[in-house]
Amino acid sequence: MAWNDPQWGGGGNKNAGGPPDLDELWKNLNRRLNELFGKKGGDSGDEPPRIGGGREFNIPGGAGLLIGLAFLVWLASGFYIVDAGERGVVLRFGKYLETTQPGPNWHLPTPLENVEKVNVEQVRTVEVGYQNNMKAKVLSEALMLTDDENIVDLQFSVQYLLKDPEDYLFANRSPDDAVKQVAETAMREIVGKSKMDYVLYEGRADIAARATKLMQDILDRYKTGITVSKLNMQNAQPPEQVQASFDDAVKAGQDLERFKNEGQSYANDVIPRARGVAARLTEEAQGYKQRVIAQAEGEASRFKQVLAEYSKAPQVTRERLYQDTMQQVLSNTTKVLVDDKSGGNLLYLPLDKLMNMTQSGQPTQTNPQQIELMPQRQDSTSNRGEDLSRSRDAFRGREREVRP
Repeated sequence: MAWNDPQWGGGGNKNAGGPPDLDELWKNLNRRLNELFGKKGGDSGDEPPRIGGGREFNIPGGAGLLIGLAFLVWLASGFYIVDAGERGVVLRFGKYLETTQPGPNWHLPTPLENVEKVNVEQVRTVEVGYQNNMKAKVLSEALMLTDDENIVDLQFSVQYLLKDPEDYLFANRSPDDAVKQVAETAMREIVGKSKMDYVLYEGRADIAARATKLMQDILDRYKTGITVSKLNMQNAQPPEQVQASFDDAVKAGQDLERFKNEGQSYANDVIPRARGVAARLTEEAQGYKQRVIAQAEGEASRFKQVLAEYSKAPQVTRERLYQDTMQQVLSNTTKVLVDDKSGGNLLYLPLDKLMNMTQSGQPTQTNPQQIELMPQRQDSTSNRGEDLSRSRDAFRGREREVRP
């Protein structure tokens, strides 16, 4: 009611100076309602308004005003605001009608229509193998069997977003639980096709990628309206009951790799040197081969030349060959042969010692004391000649004494 209403304050009212008559207000409201429902009131204000087929629409004044206000409030309850990152899913009598975007919107008030607001930008997380803390393990979810029949303990989490609010709300009864079940199923399938060492060490990133792809395929097939954004491998280890034995096996494997590396390093040091020595020996053998061949060819050529000269003068060549051979043989001995056919005295020198000193590189010095005059074999002719020379010397001496 406007404060400047002419009826307020007694203008044309029976009770001047008082509030407006509620009956008049109610009549005006009935008239407007009749106009709203398609029927106009009569010209006379005394005739009560009728609705539809002549039925009277007459409500006591105070109750009608309350009903009108309640109706307005009911209509106003249809306004709603969708926040950024959300979508409004409008349902009419429980059936999907439309999806509204962020901003102010209006729908028919309850119970005709209602709205489900879904946050499509919120990152949701499910945990498999643990709850809120890595120490709070759930062994029924964490223990998985590998392809080589070993058991591993896996804890991982899955982050996902909503891409289709309609499928998220209506296609599945509990989509969040479905994400957890699908994550566990996909991980068990991937681990079951992999070796234990691959799961624990080098293949963790690959397993996470393959599990993410498999999860997305399953969720799309079930029409959950969910997109998997990331899968985080929190922990991967053997069961606690066999952790000590597994650590020993890991240490043994590390020692094996260390020994292999040391052996490979030693081989890298020895093999090149051995190959170098082999190459050197090969080159030396090749050089020796070439030298022997060259010597053989030279000897053959020299023999051919000697043969040609021998054919020209056989006796001279034979004598020359004999002398060369004897020189070659006697040059390595310490014996000295002297031709004593002419006879006479022979000055003896220690030739064997001198030759040894010469071979050893020392300077040769002759001691005069080692020189001896050794008598040699004399025949009768030489003795008679000696006596004759002595008699001549004595005769000459006597002649010098006689002369004055």
